[in-house]
Amino acid sequence: MSFEAGNYDVIVIGAGHAGCESGLAAARMGAKTLMLTINLDMVAFMPCNPSVGGPAKGIVVREIDALGGEMGRNIDKTHIQMRMLNTGKGPAVRALRAQADKFAYQHELKKTIENTENLTLKQGLVEKLIVEDGQCTGVITQTGAIYRSKTVVITTGTFLRGEIIVGELKYSSGPNNQQPAIKLSEHLEELGIELVRFKTGTPPRVNSHSIDYSKTEIQPGDDVPRAFSFETEPVETEQIPCWLTYTSETTHQIIDDNLHRSPMYSGMIKGTGPRYCPSIEDKVVRFNDKPRHQIFLEPEGRNTQEVYVQGLSTSLPEDVQEKMLQSIAGLENVQMMRTGYAIEYDAIVPTQLWPTLELKNIKNLYTAGQINGTSGYEEAAGQGLIAGINAACRSLNKEELILDRSEAYIGVLIDDLVTKGTNEPYRLLTSRAEYRLLLRHDNADLRLTKIGHKLGLISDERFADFEQKKMLIEEEIARLKATQLKPTKELQDLIVENGGSELKDGIRAADLLRRPEMIYEHIHTISPSEKDLHPDVKEQVEIQIKYEGYIEKSLNQVERMKKMDLKKIPENIDYQAINGIATEARQKLEQVRPLSVGQASRISGVNPADISILLVYLEQGKIARISN
Repeated sequence: MSFEAGNYDVIVIGAGHAGCESGLAAARMGAKTLMLTINLDMVAFMPCNPSVGGPAKGIVVREIDALGGEMGRNIDKTHIQMRMLNTGKGPAVRALRAQADKFAYQHELKKTIENTENLTLKQGLVEKLIVEDGQCTGVITQTGAIYRSKTVVITTGTFLRGEIIVGELKYSSGPNNQQPAIKLSEHLEELGIELVRFKTGTPPRVNSHSIDYSKTEIQPGDDVPRAFSFETEPVETEQIPCWLTYTSETTHQIIDDNLHRSPMYSGMIKGTGPRYCPSIEDKVVRFNDKPRHQIFLEPEGRNTQEVYVQGLSTSLPEDVQEKMLQSIAGLENVQMMRTGYAIEYDAIVPTQLWPTLELKNIKNLYTAGQINGTSGYEEAAGQGLIAGINAACRSLNKEELILDRSEAYIGVLIDDLVTKGTNEPYRLLTSRAEYRLLLRHDNADLRLTKIGHKLGLISDERFADFEQKKMLIEEEIARLKATQLKPTKELQDLIVENGGSELKDGIRAADLLRRPEMIYEHIHTISPSEKDLHPDVKEQVEIQIKYEGYIEKSLNQVERMKKMDLKKIPENIDYQAINGIATEARQKLEQVRPLSVGQASRISGVNPADISILLVYLEQGKIARISN
C-alpha cells in the first residue's frame, strides 16, 4: 500500500559519484534535498579502479572543486598516493592522479553527506516516477513510499537492469553483487525514454601477501605533497606504491585457447563496451602483434590486502582467470580474492537531454552519470554536480547553469553527450577539447570559482582568497612586462648555465621568461618580487607569460565560436521547411533540437553546407512555425 512519505525541492535517485555531487550541491544551495539509495553501505563506492584523476579526468576533479563540489576535498583526505602525470609535457596535458583508500573514501563522503544541512539520506529502491502533464513531481519506492518534489535527478549508474557475466554464468545484479534496479528501467521505457544497452567490466582482485613484488617495478607517488582541492593545504602523507608488471606469451595463449568460453565472443554479451578500457581478451585479439601488455597492481586501501589488477579487466570463467593471473610475473602463486566480471546495464540515449541535463520530454527530470552513457567516476561526478545545481536552480526559481566548451572539460563532456550522443561508454580525453590549452589543471579556479561563488557553493572567505590570488598574478605579470633587465655578468652566467645564448642587449623580464630554458625562479633570482608569492601564483605567472601567444590564439577561436553560439535557434523551428539541408542533417537536427547555430554545427552528420543554409534561413527571418 502506498503512503505519503515527504515533500522536497530536489530528490536524487542514487548515491554513487554523480548522486553524491548532485545531492550535496542542491542542499548547499538551499534546496531541501532527499537522496535515495538501494544500499546505504554503498554510498560513493568505487566498484572499479580505486583511483581518482588522470588525463582530462583530473582536470574535471579540479573543476568540480572550483565550482564548490566535493570530490577533490574527499580524495585529498583519503588518498594513499598522489602523482602528477605528464610533467615533461606542456601544461595543457598535465594531470593529477590519486590512488584512493576506497573504503575511507566512501566512509568520509557518507559522513559529509550525513552532516550536510538540508540533505536527507535514506535507503530505498525507487521503482516509479510520478509524471503529471509532462512534468516529474516525485518518486515511488518499492515499499510504496511516495516522495513529492519539484525536481528529480536520476543517477543510477550501472544498476538499471544490471546483469553480471562471468564465463557461462549470467545473473541479475548491480555492481559488486548489489541489488539491481529493474522496475525503474521498465518504467523509463513506459515514459517514452529511449534506452541502450552498454557493458563495462572489472578485473580480479588478489591478495597482496601472495604477490612476489621483487619481480615487479615499483611505481611510487610524488615526493612533493600535492592536492586536488584549492582549499587543501598539501601535507606529507605516507604514500603506498603501486607496482608494474606485464602479461606474458603464456597469458595470451591461455586467452586464445579459451576464447570460445568468453561471453564477449560467444554472443552472451550484447551490450557495447568502452573503447578506451577494453578487456584483456579484447586487447589480445585486437593487438595480437604485441607480446605483452602492462598490468598495474594497485592497493585498494591502507587496511586491506586486496589489490586491484589494473589492465586485466575480464569476463572469462573463474578457472581461466586463475590461470591467467598465475602466468604473470610476480603473480605465479597469487590468490584471487574476487573474480573479474562484466556488467551489462541500461543507459539513456543522451541526445534526449538539454544541455542542463534535463529530459526534453519530461520537465523537471534530470539525469547524470553512467545512465547518460559515460564511464568513469570523474565524468559521473562532473555531470552530477551540474544536474544537482540545475535541479536546485529550477526548484528555487533561479537561472540554470550551462558551461561552455571553452570554460570547462565538464562543458565539453556534456556538450558532446547531448549534441553528438554516444554509441559506446563515453570517456573524456584531452583530445576531445579543442580549447585544451585554456582548460588546464592549474587554472580551474581562475575559470570557475566566480561561477561557484555566484551559485552559493563557494564561501565568501574562499572567494576573497581567490580574488587576492588573481590580483597577485595580474600584478606580477604586469611587473615582469615592465621590468627591463640589463645584460649583467650575473644574468649572462645564469642564461648560459641553463643552456641559453647570451644577451646582446637589455631585455624585458617577461620576454626573458618566454625563452624555453628559463623558468620563473630564474627571473626571480635576478629581479625578485617584493611580495612573498605562493607557488601557485608563480606557476600561473610563468604559464601565462610563456604561452601568451598560444592562449591568445585560442581565445580568438573561442570568440568566433561564441558568435555562432549567440545565434539562437527558435524552439519551434520546422527543419522540414528549410530547403537544401541534407536528409541526414535534417533528421539529426530534429532529434537534437540544438539551442544555437554553434551547437548545431557540432552535431555529427551536420556539415558546413547545412549550417550555411540554416544561417541564411534564420537571417531572412523565415522561421516556419510548427502548426498547432
